[in-house]
Amino acid sequence: MTSTVPNAVQHTDAAAPPITMFGPDFPYAYDDFLAHPAGLGQIPATEHGQEVAVIGGGLSGLIAAYELMKMGLKPVVYEADQIGGRLRTVGFDGCDPSLTAEMGAMRFPPSSTALQHYIDLVGLETRAFPNPLSPATPSTVVDLKGESHYAETIDDLPQVYRDVANAWNACLEEGADFSDMNRALRERDVPRIREIWSQLVEQLDNQTFYGFLCASDAFKSFRHREIFGQVGFGTGGWDTDFPNSILEILRVVYTEADDHHRGIVGGSQQLPLRLWDREPQKIVHWPLGTSLASLHGGEPRGAVTRLTRTAGNRITVTDATGDIRTFRAAVFTGQSWLLLSKIDCDDALFPIDHWTAMERTHYMESSKLFVPVDRPFWLDKDELTGRDTMSMTLTDRMTRGTYLLDDGPDRPAVICLSYTWCDDSLKWLPLSPKERMEVMLKSLGEIYPNVDIRSHIIGNPVTVSWENEPYFMGAFKANLPGHYRYQRRLFTHFMQDKLPADKRGLFLAGDDISWTAGWAEGAVQTALNAVWGVMHQFGGTTDPTNPGPGDVFDEIAPVELPED
Repeated sequence: MTSTVPNAVQHTDAAAPPITMFGPDFPYAYDDFLAHPAGLGQIPATEHGQEVAVIGGGLSGLIAAYELMKMGLKPVVYEADQIGGRLRTVGFDGCDPSLTAEMGAMRFPPSSTALQHYIDLVGLETRAFPNPLSPATPSTVVDLKGESHYAETIDDLPQVYRDVANAWNACLEEGADFSDMNRALRERDVPRIREIWSQLVEQLDNQTFYGFLCASDAFKSFRHREIFGQVGFGTGGWDTDFPNSILEILRVVYTEADDHHRGIVGGSQQLPLRLWDREPQKIVHWPLGTSLASLHGGEPRGAVTRLTRTAGNRITVTDATGDIRTFRAAVFTGQSWLLLSKIDCDDALFPIDHWTAMERTHYMESSKLFVPVDRPFWLDKDELTGRDTMSMTLTDRMTRGTYLLDDGPDRPAVICLSYTWCDDSLKWLPLSPKERMEVMLKSLGEIYPNVDIRSHIIGNPVTVSWENEPYFMGAFKANLPGHYRYQRRLFTHFMQDKLPADKRGLFLAGDDISWTAGWAEGAVQTALNAVWGVMHQFGGTTDPTNPGPGDVFDEIAPVELPED
């Protein structure tokens, strides 16, 4: 159990089949596609060695480049900042280099099975992440309106929290066929998935998360809605999501994306970095020992400053050095807003409806601040109460979520003093790292008046506000009500046969193109869609025994809502 407000149905039976499809919109088994011995497809030998631009060196870009290289193409990776994107792991100046902080993605659900394929491929390990009330978390403190409650399980919290849990369970069952959909996803019952979801998309596309709660008799109490927003489930309070489309929330809870999280030992950025250096054993055209790094002389090319269409339906890329290259195909994996601002783009790159969808994409803000400490002092027992000195903390104070991260009782450790989203994140934006830390220590001092956190800090804080990062401008996409049609256009863009010839060849990927932004699985899935699109563009095919996402698209395409 990892949540203060549990999901409607608990799935802890080891014999139960796992959730392996990340969302009901496009129920395609990407994990089976990746595991099949026939591979992802092949291109004609006459096309081997052809260059393909891959713009963005985050997880989606690195996976697309890696798989295209294996097919015999030559990916040319452009990266404005550093390999990894929002898989960004940083150290602390002057501290043990093993002491790290995850500035972006830090917890991954087991339902991310395509992601897990690559984690296993590069030999990384995972371990349970200390979410509120998870088995990996010794204790949790919920602090609301100046009143704190210490808990090791949800049963230790006051009755009102269980009332809120029951309200959420009832709301999901009555309004979203939760158990039925969860079961259908688990059993890969595609007809049933599509039947349930088609009705819900039509009914709920215009509904906010908050409106969905208010429409349920179970949540007629404002107090219950307030507690739910501040404490939430799985990863903490979700009131910052209240204005977003309820469809976004349902995708998360159906697939248990908010539960059973694991972190990558040593940091998540290792995944794209290892893919960059990896020498695949099965590779076409290129000699054994070839890697993305070797194809690039060790470093990716720099930032893209201009994208245009040129004669012959080519994509022409200009980078920050002024170098100009022209490609028959390109994959864009950065945040889509970059195409509207940081990169000088030709209007002819996309159909107008796709430009509209990118312009309407709604990004959430997110901030974190970490400090290194001498040891996991929070595991010390209070002599009077017998409780942990400090706990994973959820609060309505400015810190909102505080996470305690250690690698053993005798080693230095890390505290994520605050992890916030949206308006809560914007409150931190004008403050320097040290100013942020001071406000956070003051808030936590009010919750733990007898704990001197400052005396354990051994280095300077590190922080990020993703909305202020010039090559991101936000943390992750979150659709507003009425945005389903926009997201469908972006997700399905890899299917280009019906587009005019002068609108083909540039493929969108990245988690904001997926149905489940904010989760690395979406970056993986859209990368694989783009790989299929590029392969198809070059006249390639998949093996008949392992059809790709484009081969089965017509059978499982996302629901199409009317435009009029």
